[in-house]
Amino acid sequence: MTSILQKQTTCSKVAVYYELTKPKIWYLLVFTAFGAALTASNIYNISISIETWTLMLFSVAAGSAAANTLTNYRDRDIDAIMERTKDRPLPSKRIYPAVKARNFGLVLAGISLVLAFGISSTTTLEQGIWATIFIAFGLVNNVIIYSYILKRNSRTNIILGGLCGGSPPMIGWVAVSMSDLWTMGLAMAGLVFIWIPMHIWALTLHFKEDYNKVNVPMLTAVQSEKTSARAIALSTVVMVLFSIAPFFITTENGENMVGDVYLWTAIASGGLMLGLSIWVTIRPMEKAAWTLFKFSSPYLAVLFIALMVDSGL
Repeated sequence: MTSILQKQTTCSKVAVYYELTKPKIWYLLVFTAFGAALTASNIYNISISIETWTLMLFSVAAGSAAANTLTNYRDRDIDAIMERTKDRPLPSKRIYPAVKARNFGLVLAGISLVLAFGISSTTTLEQGIWATIFIAFGLVNNVIIYSYILKRNSRTNIILGGLCGGSPPMIGWVAVSMSDLWTMGLAMAGLVFIWIPMHIWALTLHFKEDYNKVNVPMLTAVQSEKTSARAIALSTVVMVLFSIAPFFITTENGENMVGDVYLWTAIASGGLMLGLSIWVTIRPMEKAAWTLFKFSSPYLAVLFIALMVDSGL
């Protein structure tokens, strides 16, 4: 009986720490790394070893989980006040004292850096170094630049603070090849970076009262609903236009990296997002913003799926 209770307690603790890492966020980021790696593999006909896949995917998972954990630690005071976040592990004291969460986040960060550099053992030293640089950049940008410096002080915080979102695709790409890293690799990273403001601004418009309660100046929380709706619409237009960019990127031989399958997928899915953003502009209310937010993650996933499929044809 005692051993059963101990197992239940252990499982409960694991579940709480797992929740602390915000798995829904890092699932998507790991998927973008996977998508970038598979796209590069298809384009250059380079096979990816099981060891490389393991090191790359787990480094991104650990790094993303670390960033989420450390930002949760930073925001534990305001999370306790906001309705949306008051039941998270730290404000609900399911993890106590809070320093345990900080230490857990730092351990995850260390693991992510070690795994990223480990890519050099299955590829090249250069690739391992760049993977480590991208992991480190993502951690610094998300935790220090965004969470500690910008989030509570600037209404455009998510623009610079969203640069970290581009790290997973860059890591995925560099784990396969250094070729065209700063063209197609950067374009895939750009998709995530430009997607982030649209995604977050739709969320904060829906929960604007929560953000105003804790004096976090997210753009769509402190501006009027009309101004916020225009900002969301503009960011959506930029995202949709940029999503077409990969179609025009060519290899050194002048061949397109992706073709019509990706182009028409980007146009069709982009049209849906534009339609939703127009709805938000015409009727800037919480329901419209929440609908756009809910569609934004599948939209990004669809773009990466299209890149993987088209590059493999």
